[in-house]
Amino acid sequence: MSNQTHSKPASHPTPKVKAQYYSTPFGEYFRELDKIDKGQRATKEFGSLMILSLVEEVGEMARAYLAEHGRKPRNLAAQRDETYEQELGDILVAILRFARIKKINLDDRIRYSLNKIYERRNKPKE
Repeated sequence: MSNQTHSKPASHPTPKVKAQYYSTPFGEYFRELDKIDKGQRATKEFGSLMILSLVEEVGEMARAYLAEHGRKPRNLAAQRDETYEQELGDILVAILRFARIKKINLDDRIRYSLNKIYERRNKPKE
């Protein structure tokens, strides 16, 4: 997928092009998110909102995990909310939404990160 843009004369409006997705498991989720986020992803603030959403979801997962595993046994409100497994789903959706609007190939990013782990095992930092 090319990141190049081509200018057209002002008298010719740019045709709307349907989003292309990489052939990974994420494509189906991206298509669902196209429906959910219709019209929002073009706004300047949407990427910032997605980052804030991700941070919020990580906090909610931490709260749920600590409530369930005894670190905060008296936090009854956290125990009544979603489980940390459910919150993990929210985190993944926030990541997918951000990757979609920023056109990030998640398959490439995951493979890159996995390779970093292998490299660190084989050659620890000095």
